[in-house]
Amino acid sequence: MKSERPFIVFGAPVIGEDEIREVVASMESGWLGTGPKVARFEADFLAYKQARYAAAVNSCTAALHLSMLAADLQPGDEVITTPLTFCATINAIIHAGLSPVLADVDPVTMNIDPDAVQRAITPRTRAIVPVHFAGRPCEMDALLDIAERHHLKVIEDCAHAIETEYKGEKAGTIGDFGCFSFYVTKNMVTGEGGMVITRREEDIARIKILALHGMSKDAWKRFSDAGYKHYQVVECGFKYNMMDLQAAIGIHQLKRVEEFWPRRQQIWQTYNRAFGDLPVERPADPAPDTRHGYHLYTLLIDEAQAGISRDAFLDAMTKQRIGVGVHYMSVPEHPYYQQTFGWRPEDYPNAMRIGRQTVSLPLSAKLSGDDIEYIAETVREIVARGKRSSVRSCRLRPDVCCAGRCIRRSVNSKHRVCSSATATHLVPGGSALASAIPSSSTTPSASPSPTTSLSGTTASLMAPVAGRSAMVPRSGPGSGSSPIAPISPFVFMAITTRKCLRPRNRATR
Repeated sequence: MKSERPFIVFGAPVIGEDEIREVVASMESGWLGTGPKVARFEADFLAYKQARYAAAVNSCTAALHLSMLAADLQPGDEVITTPLTFCATINAIIHAGLSPVLADVDPVTMNIDPDAVQRAITPRTRAIVPVHFAGRPCEMDALLDIAERHHLKVIEDCAHAIETEYKGEKAGTIGDFGCFSFYVTKNMVTGEGGMVITRREEDIARIKILALHGMSKDAWKRFSDAGYKHYQVVECGFKYNMMDLQAAIGIHQLKRVEEFWPRRQQIWQTYNRAFGDLPVERPADPAPDTRHGYHLYTLLIDEAQAGISRDAFLDAMTKQRIGVGVHYMSVPEHPYYQQTFGWRPEDYPNAMRIGRQTVSLPLSAKLSGDDIEYIAETVREIVARGKRSSVRSCRLRPDVCCAGRCIRRSVNSKHRVCSSATATHLVPGGSALASAIPSSSTTPSASPSPTTSLSGTTASLMAPVAGRSAMVPRSGPGSGSSPIAPISPFVFMAITTRKCLRPRNRATR
């Protein structure tokens, strides 16, 4: 009996022998908590980011919270951030005693829109928290210009942006603070963990004190071989410190982050090519003079276009043993924020649309070529089934233009043709095929869909069905003996030969 395919874990980390040996060494040393390996990890991270000061903590949430406290923001001050982020961004603002204010995202980049930030500023605004979503850098020049004009702090949420760069500057070094995550699904991991970087020594000193109960500087050294040192509690702090066990993993993950990045880029680009002819929205290419972190690969699934809802797509992928994610439902969709701040999803329409349609596919350096090919094939098959199902259920008038459903095409229509004579149904976004239309409207010429070029393990995805292009006959007024039109096999997958059911006359209903 054929064994079941192993489940492809979303965001599976790559853990090597070096990480394991370092963790074992920490355990054998007896030093498990904050200690020398944390100090080494901080130094290595500073060198990688070309920053001045760093503090390792137990999460990016802690990093954000401590940065807001170190920025000396006052209770009730307003902090502008994006509605398309994990709840931790908002929660950190709230825990710091501040008031979160949302500014909608750009629909293409999915990052906070500087124009929306400008509109959200009030006399109480004191800071901006841009989130480099999916690893794509925000428009930092525009945000810094706003911050300078209004005397605002900029705290970069770099949870997705270890490798990200903007115009030659590394993410996290551009604003006043940079906050990073090493959670298990991130591009480099410590299991749980985070880091703050900043250019001011006094800021990092306060962050380190607050991260360890408010105890005086380097209190962890009281248990070292230098001998016991008395400490003093100088602030009411938190338990946010990183352990040596975590840093032991991070030391070797950081060494390999530049090794992992080209692999993630390759997977991201392979997906983008493989889905080029599907009726789904792919992520935009990285902007010039930037470096994308390639943390997430997201598709937008619009049911009207794809013939399947986002949540049905998620279920279908899981049934095929592929782990997927949602990054993210917009913040105003959650009941706590609605009840506390009166936020409504429709007030942030771009974030709302993205949050209701987005799907994140596996994007890990651990993925094999076979995994990538299987994921791409599965996405294509699920969308193709969705389109076929959508067409079979079509009961619309033939002259109603509705993406992916039975329509009568005019010359200028962006959608493709459905003919009641041949019942040729096509999906949006690919090559147009002529079909018999019993009217005087002009039938456009057919053109073959462009062939997507893929290499390596994904090449088989683009192979023609049965070794040749599919053919659909042309007919209709003026067509005569026109030759048949070749089409992409993937477009052909979305074609059904079932007769289009004309709606009955209203009088007979």
